[in-house]
Amino acid sequence: MGKITLQNMMFYGYHGVYEHEREMGQRFAVDAELTMDLTKAGETDELADSLDYVGAYEDIRAVVENNKFKLLEALAAKLAEVLVKGPVTAATVRVRKPGVTLPGHLDFVQVEVTQGRQP
Repeated sequence: MGKITLQNMMFYGYHGVYEHEREMGQRFAVDAELTMDLTKAGETDELADSLDYVGAYEDIRAVVENNKFKLLEALAAKLAEVLVKGPVTAATVRVRKPGVTLPGHLDFVQVEVTQGRQP
């Protein structure tokens, strides 16, 4: 087994509990750790035996930019669901939201979700 990681992807999305968050939008950062058997890809050096991470990036971008979720948990769960396909047997997705409405200061709120299936 091995992992392919797409780290700190930035997208503009319309997610949040409050209506103004879903209307105005903001930046979201996403990490995805994709677990799969990389043995054959390591031997053959062929993309067909691995994961086309350009396609994975586009799948993530489409979910973040073309949907509106109230909860980061729902966004992260949908991303993990979309990514667990083909050679990917598990996906851990982290979604960070820097602009959080609360009475204090912080860098971001992050939600992490892991989903998998039998190989």
